Amino acid sequence: MIDVRSFASLGGANHGWLDAKHHFSFASYHDQKRMGWGALRVWNDDTIAAGTGFPAHPHSDMEIITYVREGAITHEDSLGNKGRTEAGDVQVMSAGTGIRHAEYNAEPDATRIFQIWIIPDGERKAPSWGTRPFPKGERSGQFVTLASGMAGDGDALPIRTDARVLGASVKAGETVEYALGEGRYAYMVPAAGSVQINGQALNKGDGAAIRDETRLSITATTDAELVLVDTAA
Repeated sequence: MIDVRSFASLGGANHGWLDAKHHFSFASYHDQKRMGWGALRVWNDDTIAAGTGFPAHPHSDMEIITYVREGAITHEDSLGNKGRTEAGDVQVMSAGTGIRHAEYNAEPDATRIFQIWIIPDGERKAPSWGTRPFPKGERSGQFVTLASGMAGDGDALPIRTDARVLGASVKAGETVEYALGEGRYAYMVPAAGSVQINGQALNKGDGAAIRDETRLSITATTDAELVLVDTAA
């Protein structure tokens, strides 16, 4: 089953400095049919104006992954971490027992991000944060695991949940595949371009909610940049 959710159907709000689109219920947007997908709870498509951002605020008990699509995001938190994550790269914050953080666009132009929240499992632990570059050349024509709590994904940023976040860059006409385990849930969004996923069309910003599919075959109809989350039910 693949349920395509068009970008136009997403919830959201435009706050001036922040133009946010919500794939799942979030803040003032509520849709009982879109409360999450497996352990995936939030997927926000955020455009942050230059020189603005999210002031310090608290989180706990959530794995928060930020995929930077354009520009860069600058992070500060109550652990003393500071860092800047550029387009194509990823940062992970395990909120754990509690953390305060701020995210700012210190760039001269708008920054665009995917903000992805996944429900953690296992014992509550102290919070942590990390970032790393993922050169697009490394994921040209294939999926690369960016963040993961699954066995065998040691090169990825760690998250505390039975899930992985993957990225791929696919040229027009190319096909990439992904094997989805039995009982797993997946959600995929093109950050750029358009694709066919198991024969269904998906354009930039659209979401595909996937389950009961053992293999995903994704063919780019234009040059595309893909982000995919694979989670437990």
